[in-house]
Amino acid sequence: MFGSERCPTPRVTVRLWPTLFSLWYAEAKLVPPDVHSRTGLAKSAGLISVATMTSRILGLVRDQVLAYLFGAGNAMDAFNVAFRIPNLVRDLFAEGAMSAAFVPTFTRYLTLEGRAAAWRLGNQVLNALVVVTGPLVLVGMLFADPLVRAFAGDFASVPGKLELTVQLTRVMFPFLTLVAIAAACMGMLNSLQRFFVPAISPAMFNVGTIVAAFALVPLMPRLGWPPIMAIAIGALLGGLGQILIQWPPLLREGYRYQAVLDPRDEGLHRILILMGPGVLGLAALQVNLFVNTVLATSEGTGAVSWLNYAFRLMYMPIGLFGVSIATAALPSISLHAAHEETAGIRNTVSRGLRLMMMLNVPATVGLIALATPIVHVIFERGAFTAADTSATAAALMFYAPGLIGYSAVKIASPTFYALHESRTPVIVGVLTVGVNVVLNLLLVRFVGYRGLALGTALAALFNAAVLLWLLRKRLGGIDEGVVTMAFLKITGASLVMGLAAYVLNAWLTLAFASPSAVVEVGRLAVSIGAACVVLAASAQLLRIWEFTEAVRIVTRRLGRLGGTR
Repeated sequence: MFGSERCPTPRVTVRLWPTLFSLWYAEAKLVPPDVHSRTGLAKSAGLISVATMTSRILGLVRDQVLAYLFGAGNAMDAFNVAFRIPNLVRDLFAEGAMSAAFVPTFTRYLTLEGRAAAWRLGNQVLNALVVVTGPLVLVGMLFADPLVRAFAGDFASVPGKLELTVQLTRVMFPFLTLVAIAAACMGMLNSLQRFFVPAISPAMFNVGTIVAAFALVPLMPRLGWPPIMAIAIGALLGGLGQILIQWPPLLREGYRYQAVLDPRDEGLHRILILMGPGVLGLAALQVNLFVNTVLATSEGTGAVSWLNYAFRLMYMPIGLFGVSIATAALPSISLHAAHEETAGIRNTVSRGLRLMMMLNVPATVGLIALATPIVHVIFERGAFTAADTSATAAALMFYAPGLIGYSAVKIASPTFYALHESRTPVIVGVLTVGVNVVLNLLLVRFVGYRGLALGTALAALFNAAVLLWLLRKRLGGIDEGVVTMAFLKITGASLVMGLAAYVLNAWLTLAFASPSAVVEVGRLAVSIGAACVVLAASAQLLRIWEFTEAVRIVTRRLGRLGGTR
């Protein structure tokens, strides 16, 4: 198929490049905005919104290309498991936790001791990451075979599948070091109030994969390598791209690399201490996903890929809008916490939770009601078959309830940090991992790979419920009566919306049964549009004020995307 069939060209990405390049070039040259001013904050938020949306679009295009070329077969299963191993380590300490610990310390040096001291700290951190991750990469490549056998031993039942996974793991392990360096660059640029380039840099992973899919997949058989090896090479190119896109702005700011590393450096010690709780906190989601991957390897060909495709679809609403609510609420929560204004924290958390539910409860119901047509329209072409659509849609329906849990955690967890109680979300996160493992081991016996999706969703809801319960005790309440009433109203309106969307889509499928892609997209678009109208009418009837506020947030977000130049 790789020689005769062609991937559909993602034209939307072609149109993005001139705008993205102009923004990258402009931010690299111009004086950074004052983020403490309202105008500067709005401009920075707009730039980050453009970058985030671009990354999400490219991520969706990447998944479409991979689905077209490899579907949910053995090669895609092997790639997902192989990439999950270095990516787990990356997520635990190289990117999120390191950035959270590095930025405050680097900013402190920048403010109190000047750029020379800050650059020295930046080089210390960068070199320390290389020294730590370098041996990990070498050990991972050397012991890839026993490592893969420990986590995906069931792949051995399919001839060549285990060996392919080992081969891909060895190729992709250096991604860990590349993305660790990129995270250090991101931290330095954010501290210097350069936001667009760091925000767009993760999209380079998607770009590298897409480019490799078009350019290298046809070449692999001629070199005697499996076609999926091109995607592994693309992952490395994407990791390198994350560094290269950030290097010119750093140089313009005055950064120069130096091979310095003093293990006794005070700043380095401070970062390592701050990283500890962050590593454990981030572990919950990543370990849950890793457990799913490991257990899915015993569920037959396709299970790993079906879960991966479904999870990325489920998580998209959080990335697009869920983070906006948490980001908007956190400064207010932090300000009230600094002044020990418990009532203010309680009110902000309550309002944030209600807005979160207004966006994510309908999204959850919508994903369940329209799971099959959504997966069909986005993925079903090329090697991605109708059977893959059904299986991925089933996983998506079981994942969907977790959307509410993940979103609630994004409000509750930072509140504890603002209250200087970082241990609470860490302990709850570790407990959540144990709950997830137990649930998955039980549910996978009854409903197979779908039980893994359901177990993850239930674990996310458990995480949110425990955090909110503890937060209620800490704050003396979180307006739970108001929150509960809002939840009941929003759920009622969402169920009516979901029923309308499902019935209308079923009728449209019978009335317009054409296999044309235009017709299929039209059916889905009409169903979603009608669902939004029904939701708006239900919200008006039930007097859900959060609906108006949520619409304002979404339109403002989209307005920033369209108006930022």
